[in-house]
Amino acid sequence: MEDTELEQAFLLSWDGSTWRDVVRLREGQVLTVGRSATNKLVLHDDACSRNHCEVFYSKSEWWLRDLGSRNGTILNVVPISGDARLTSGSVISIGQCRLAFTTNLESQPELPMSSNTATDRETSPANYVTSEDQPAILHRSVEPDFLSSDSIRETTNQKELARLYKLGLAMGSARTRQQLTEVVLKNLAAETVADISAVLLARPDAPPNPAPADLLVVAYDSLKDLPYRRVSDNLSRIVLSGAEAVLARDVSGDQQLAVFDSLGEMQAMSVICAPIHSENGVRGLIHLYATNPDNALDKHDLEYTLAVTQQFAVALDHLHERDSLKTGLDRARNQNRSLRQQIGENFQLIGNSQCMAELKEKIQLIAESDANVLIRGESGCGKELIARKVHLSSPRSEGPFVCLNCAALNESLLESELFGHEKGAFTGASDRKIGRFEQSDKGTLFLDEVGEMSPAIQAKFLRVLEGHPFERIGGTKAIEVDVRILAATNRDLEEAVEDGDFRKDLYFRLHVAELIAQPLRERREDIMQLAEFFLRKFVEKTGRMITGFTEDAGHLLTQYDWPGNVRELQNTIERTVILCRNELVKASDVQLSTLSIRLSTSEPTKMSSTEYREISLGDVERGHILSTLDFTDWNKSRAAQILGIERSTLDRKLKRYHVSRPD
Repeated sequence: MEDTELEQAFLLSWDGSTWRDVVRLREGQVLTVGRSATNKLVLHDDACSRNHCEVFYSKSEWWLRDLGSRNGTILNVVPISGDARLTSGSVISIGQCRLAFTTNLESQPELPMSSNTATDRETSPANYVTSEDQPAILHRSVEPDFLSSDSIRETTNQKELARLYKLGLAMGSARTRQQLTEVVLKNLAAETVADISAVLLARPDAPPNPAPADLLVVAYDSLKDLPYRRVSDNLSRIVLSGAEAVLARDVSGDQQLAVFDSLGEMQAMSVICAPIHSENGVRGLIHLYATNPDNALDKHDLEYTLAVTQQFAVALDHLHERDSLKTGLDRARNQNRSLRQQIGENFQLIGNSQCMAELKEKIQLIAESDANVLIRGESGCGKELIARKVHLSSPRSEGPFVCLNCAALNESLLESELFGHEKGAFTGASDRKIGRFEQSDKGTLFLDEVGEMSPAIQAKFLRVLEGHPFERIGGTKAIEVDVRILAATNRDLEEAVEDGDFRKDLYFRLHVAELIAQPLRERREDIMQLAEFFLRKFVEKTGRMITGFTEDAGHLLTQYDWPGNVRELQNTIERTVILCRNELVKASDVQLSTLSIRLSTSEPTKMSSTEYREISLGDVERGHILSTLDFTDWNKSRAAQILGIERSTLDRKLKRYHVSRPD
């Protein structure tokens, strides 16, 4: 089977129910077809002329030429005169005979409908005989004797095992089903006396227990360049139903084998038919012919062939599983690539202001490196969006992007989320958990509100940043990861370092590069661009017929201070789209938050010089926090919003100032 891809061309014959026999076409050789025994392909049909047609290769194409036949040659239901080009799947009709040209044995050509197709099944040369003689079966085998434990020590059997071992290594190197079948046929040609060998596999849509008609010839080999003719249906049914290998003799009288001939009748003196049997049922057959009466196939060949089919079945299953996994992996990669593209489209940095242009330029510069980045800004400014932009613009863009809010978890849960835990490490740890560090290996880990980490977590976190391995909670295995850290905070980390709440060495590890998200009130020229972006997004989501904003609505949006920044603007536009019933959004349709009014009323007035008192900033902060809590009736969430800090930050400040709600 040394043919190049160019030489892989075949002619198949139709037996009334399936494509049965196979002839290999070779470049540089003309295949003549006719009733005369001098033809390379002999057809037993009275409508066929003695020298009917020929198939040849010329100008990088395969051609069919009619040789002035009496009844003509039909190609795809169209009579030809002279030369006609053949393409894979072309069907040649000569009398009642049907031949198909193909370049891929695994692709089953379709038989075209014609005026006499309805009678093909009844009049095909393969069915001239209405009954079949039972083949003369000499041996049957389910398991080779030389694989039994009693005889495995014998020298002869050890040689067989060595051959099978070498075959197994060769099978393991095959990457495709075609390569695998070639390895098997080459081995059988070398280790048995067969002249012709073939692999027949069930169609993809075949039932678990296929019939002979469900099998396709996917590969064959011939030492004498003879055509392959399919084993009789009787013999195939015996092997398929019993799942046992069969050796038969003197099969030349089986009329189903005499569809066409090559240089006269082929005398197949012996035949082996072995099932390719897996856990899911019979997948096909391996078929061997021997034509030399002085060197027929024997029981030894039968058992060796059976052992080969067993290995072949396992290799086919593994190849199928690998292809399925590869297909699933390719699908997952495509979906991942598509999702990343969608993320890139949905998470855009909107705005053309000078500060946004500078931020985008700085992101591109920082993204090219692998440095840790500290992203600072008020709540709602888009710090996570900036982190995603850094990741997608970096060499790690194909890796994972993992997020974690450090302020949302207590110390023990945060440690478990970051580093993972082993099964049984603590109460409730029913399974092993992979931490965020491991999940983001070869990618980026984004830590929001990093300033809220406890001192104990900060110490362990610092060791990982310094390149040291870590262990899961309850584990002993050292784990090393390659992760880029992007950290975000709206807290004054410098003040936290001075107060001893944040480690100085961790601060310097995180503060390698810095990005600042400006509040929306400081880039008012971006407000309308953002508003229109959110409007299109929510109009598409809800199906509302809204096309834009009126001038007074735009003025209202640009004059508002947006204490909640971009997040508040997004929520406001979504609420407006839901409630608006006009084609254009009017100022009356925009429902702004009353938070800015409350902020203005809660701001302390500037003291005159005569009212000056000696008081520290800490006391001013403590008094302002207490005034805000009194204003909100000690609603901490509302107070934190007014103060522009996280709820957890407010709790920390109350703890620092030893403040609790009065009775």
